[in-house]
Amino acid sequence: MSPSFTHRITKYDPADRDEHGRYTGDEEAVSDHGPVEAAYLAAVAAFARDAGVDRLEVRDPGVTGFAHFGAEAPVQGHGLGDLFPPDLTGYHDGAEVSLPVALELVRAMLRDQGAWCRLEVGDAFTVHVGYDQYVYIGSDRPCAEAVARTRALGLFPEPLPRSPYAAELDDVEGAEAADEEFWARVRAEAASRHGLLLEENHVRNAARWHRLTPRNLDAVRAGLGPRALVSVWPDLVPDVDAVLAALPEEDSAEVVWEARDGTIHYAVVDDTDYERFATVVADARAARALSLYLDRRTPLLRAALPDADGVLRARW
Repeated sequence: MSPSFTHRITKYDPADRDEHGRYTGDEEAVSDHGPVEAAYLAAVAAFARDAGVDRLEVRDPGVTGFAHFGAEAPVQGHGLGDLFPPDLTGYHDGAEVSLPVALELVRAMLRDQGAWCRLEVGDAFTVHVGYDQYVYIGSDRPCAEAVARTRALGLFPEPLPRSPYAAELDDVEGAEAADEEFWARVRAEAASRHGLLLEENHVRNAARWHRLTPRNLDAVRAGLGPRALVSVWPDLVPDVDAVLAALPEEDSAEVVWEARDGTIHYAVVDDTDYERFATVVADARAARALSLYLDRRTPLLRAALPDADGVLRARW
C-alpha cells in the first residue's frame, strides 16, 4: 500500500511546464548546494514534523556501481562518509535512522553523490528522491501545515496519486529466504566441491566476497550484513593466467581474485584494461571471471537473509 497523501516537491514552477508536464523554465536540474537545497531539506523536515515522524527506516539502499548516471560526478564514500564508516556498517535495508541523519541522506541524493535509498515509516510516511531534484513525500495525513511551509520556502508542492518510486512488489519474484535449509544446501555444495565463493550484497552495487569451506562457513555466515543478498558461486580458480586468457573480447567482465595476503578483491574490466589489469593480479593466488549480463550471471544458489524472527523483509 502507498500513503494516502503524496506530494511532489520541486523548485520548478508548474507555470513553466508544457502540455506534457515537461519543465521548460531556467532552473538547473542539479542541486545548488546552498539555499534551494536547504529549502528542500526544510520541506522534508516540515512534512515529517506534521506527520509526527522523528525516525525513518532505510529501505533498498544502494551506492554507485561501475556505471553512474547522475547529473553530478560521484564522490568518495558515496556521500555517506560523515554518516557511516567506510564499510557502510549501519547503512542497510531496515536500518532505522534519526530525522537529522535521514535529511543528510536526502542531501546526498539531491547531490547525486552516489548513495540512494527509500526512506519510509511503513505505509505511513515515505520520502523518495528522484532524478533532477524531484522529491516525493507520502503521508497518511494531509500535512496542510507542511504544504504551506513548503510554499513559503519557495518550492512547489503538487499532489499526486502516488510516488513513482514506490516499491513495486506485486509483479516481482523476490529472492528466497536464506533459512536453515538453504545453508544446509550451501554446506553440502562446499563439501562436494571442496570450497565455494560467496558474494554478499549488503547494499545494491556493492559486494563483499568470501571463500567458503565447511570449516569456515558458520563464521562467514555470522559476519554477513543484515538482510544481505548472498549468491554462491564455484570457487576461485588457481590458474589465474587461464582466467585472464578467457576474458571476453570487446566486452566487460567482473573479475574476483584472492591476493597473496588472503584478502579478496573484485573489479570490472574490459578489453582496454586487460594488459594493465594483468599486472594488478600478477601475484594472485586464484581468480574467477563472472559475466555482467544477468542472463549469464547464474549462481549455484542465491537467497536473502531474513530478520532474527525468520521473516524475509528485504526487497531483493
